[in-house]
Amino acid sequence: MDEDQGPSQIVAQHEPKKSIRGRLRGVKKTFFTKQGILGDYDYAFLLRPNLPFMKKSRQASPFFGLNDKMPVVLALVLGLQHALAMLAGIITPPILMSGTTGVNLPAEMQQYLVSTALIVSGVLSMIQITRFHLYKTPYFLGTGLISVVGISFSIISVAEGAFAQMYSNGFCPTDEDGTKLPCPDAYGALLGTSAVCALIEILIAFIPPRIMLKIFPPIVTGPTVMLIGISLIETGFENWAGGSGPCADAAPTAYFAVCPNVGAPHALPWGSPEYLGLGFSVFLTIILCERFGAPIMKSTSVIIGLLVGCIIAAATGYFDRSGIDAAPVASFIWVHTFKLSVYGPLVLPVLAVFIICACEAIGDITATCDVSRLEVEGRTYESRIQGGVLADGLNGILAALMTVTPMSTFAQNNGVIALTRCANRTAGYCCCFFLIIMGIFAKFAAALVAIPAPVLGGMTTFLFCAVAVSGIAIITRGVPFNRRNRFILTAGLSIGYGATLVPTYFSHVFSYSGDNKSLQGFLDAIVLVMETGFTVTAFICMVLNLALEEEVEETDERLIAADEAVATKNIPVNAQSFESSRGTSGHEKRV
Repeated sequence: MDEDQGPSQIVAQHEPKKSIRGRLRGVKKTFFTKQGILGDYDYAFLLRPNLPFMKKSRQASPFFGLNDKMPVVLALVLGLQHALAMLAGIITPPILMSGTTGVNLPAEMQQYLVSTALIVSGVLSMIQITRFHLYKTPYFLGTGLISVVGISFSIISVAEGAFAQMYSNGFCPTDEDGTKLPCPDAYGALLGTSAVCALIEILIAFIPPRIMLKIFPPIVTGPTVMLIGISLIETGFENWAGGSGPCADAAPTAYFAVCPNVGAPHALPWGSPEYLGLGFSVFLTIILCERFGAPIMKSTSVIIGLLVGCIIAAATGYFDRSGIDAAPVASFIWVHTFKLSVYGPLVLPVLAVFIICACEAIGDITATCDVSRLEVEGRTYESRIQGGVLADGLNGILAALMTVTPMSTFAQNNGVIALTRCANRTAGYCCCFFLIIMGIFAKFAAALVAIPAPVLGGMTTFLFCAVAVSGIAIITRGVPFNRRNRFILTAGLSIGYGATLVPTYFSHVFSYSGDNKSLQGFLDAIVLVMETGFTVTAFICMVLNLALEEEVEETDERLIAADEAVATKNIPVNAQSFESSRGTSGHEKRV
């Protein structure tokens, strides 16, 4: 039974209010007894490796429902597991967008953005987990599940394209030799545009989910999510080889002749075998954790791989700790601020990003309900969808005001819920607590920013491929491969793949060079949309899916004929004679 449903009997129910003494007794039982602190959970299950010679336990661990009471230590352990499972996904976007592939911010501002991303993820996740009822309305804010949020990956490729455009049109400064200089105003423009465009996801939240799914079915969202991951793999793989900045260019300047630059410790040319080996150490560790690791290692394999890569890099002299030493002990939101503005060419792509975030939220919330053993249909389920999408849109505005790019519901934690058999919101609140603590300690963020590019590339390549595979999974689960759907996917992916592989194909279509900034901004917006592969794919697939009629193929006709034969066979004899008499009389009238 869902926690938001009413009682099964229509009778007056009066739950006695707990007295102060009763509440104190509950606190004492929770924090000062063995049952309240440890319980009887099999903690060895989380730490037992999957080795060939070890005997596996056949006893299933207990399942903790949404509001079940659970031991304090278990809540903290599982909360930390949730936080580690989403850590890599949270820190990757700010590192990429503030680094050499983005707006080239100085190290202290990069550290601040990583710290703030962790804090904001923890704060905004609490909104999703708590679930507020909007006064005197049938609507909710939040899902009431372990629906944690982090920075959306879909904004990365849009932001990188916009930043490149800003450097080329003079919005951002460059050096005499063309080297890109720090451009915090570009990041502020991204934040301001995101705050305005997040309103569309708030509006989408009030559309009934069944109508929303009709407009954005799996045949639209699947290839879109897949191309988001594919478009990011290039950046991850360039980092794996040494760096995705100027040092990866075919003809780098003298300062970037080696990666990351000539002043870095143990700098080597891009593509050096040492760099490839560092990235491969991360990749191999992730695979080994999946094969031989304990349950807690499997759900945090990406972070364990990152840790192993960092240890090897530090032992071989690739780590630069100067940024860690110079970083403050603590940080918080608004230590650094950015001038907010709306950049016209970014509006259409960012609107597409928030529409995609809404579609992703529906799938993620449905999966969370499923692994949490809650209903995936009915009014309560639809209210969770509505509340989750509304919280996603509101979080987009709040995140921008907190100097962080758009947030979306994360899917990684569904695997943790299924693995640990714990859907309890207490573990979710503990996850938020750990994220906030990680963000406040600025030294931790500084250590993450100082990670060598090959180590980061080995991790991000795996993460971005996981995004692409999740898009493929959406297609295979929700799209029948008949002729019509294959045609829609082919048409949508043709230009989408092309724009992803050749991102500058549309740069020379417009030749306007006048003084009309409004017209120039509009043309820049069209170029940015057309060069963002997943937005083109989403638009084409959506239009064709609504325009092309459903077709009945030969296999479908056989199934329909078989069903009709079974139905006719099950009709009673009297009913068959009645139908035959009706058919006879009808025939006589026609004659």
